[in-house]
Amino acid sequence: MPFETDLAHALNRTTDSLDPDLTPLLTGAVQRGRTHQRRRRTAALLAGAGACAAIATCALLLPTLRPSGSDMEPTALALPRSAVSGDQMIQALQQTFPGARFSDQHGQSNNPADPSAGYVANAGLLLDDGHGPAFVGISAVRLKLPLRDGDGLSCDRTPARPKGDTCTLTELPDSPTTPGGALLLSERTAADRTPGSAQRWTLTLTLKSTGAQLQLTQWNSPGGGTGPETPKPTRPTPPLTEAQAASTLTSPTWTPILSAVG
Repeated sequence: MPFETDLAHALNRTTDSLDPDLTPLLTGAVQRGRTHQRRRRTAALLAGAGACAAIATCALLLPTLRPSGSDMEPTALALPRSAVSGDQMIQALQQTFPGARFSDQHGQSNNPADPSAGYVANAGLLLDDGHGPAFVGISAVRLKLPLRDGDGLSCDRTPARPKGDTCTLTELPDSPTTPGGALLLSERTAADRTPGSAQRWTLTLTLKSTGAQLQLTQWNSPGGGTGPETPKPTRPTPPLTEAQAASTLTSPTWTPILSAVG
């Protein structure tokens, strides 16, 4: 299933950089994800969003997965400096899309005291802003310093991106919301190569001085994934343009979370 494939790659991407042995924990997570996905398979339009959000990691980690056959180095994570709750992540994510209606909300807290599972805080929800439902998610992590060319830090990758997928990297100057400057990576990825497939827009903000990183994911469908089982598009574009998404990630809405993480 696309869900299982995405999740397995995402977990592989993250755990490559962790010192503790997470095999038993992650094996259980995959199994729970499979069970929940099967239960949700018969649900209607919201199935894709609900299934991914069931373990609060699937769609949020997808932008940082290592593609099959890639020689990309895994991103090295550090434990966050302070705790961020799932409720905080959900609230900030809702504030990112003012005026929209929200459903199927899920959040996950980080835990600086837990080196086996406390690295990531995230949130995901289904929104409708009057232009069609869309699944969106956000994750907050802290990268080890010095920063390396892992995902969210470079557009370079092997093998090359499929035709039609795009990536741009911008360096932001020092500012009150990006102290020490930041890297802003923007990606657009198709769920599969068939015409009319769903699209994923990912914007990753990384503070160079602390390694704090936010990754915002927007779909033009009610659920994420890869392959033909991904929900079909319900709108032509994401809820936020690239400029709007960049503006909100560098706004005071997310400053407390960036400060807590890094």
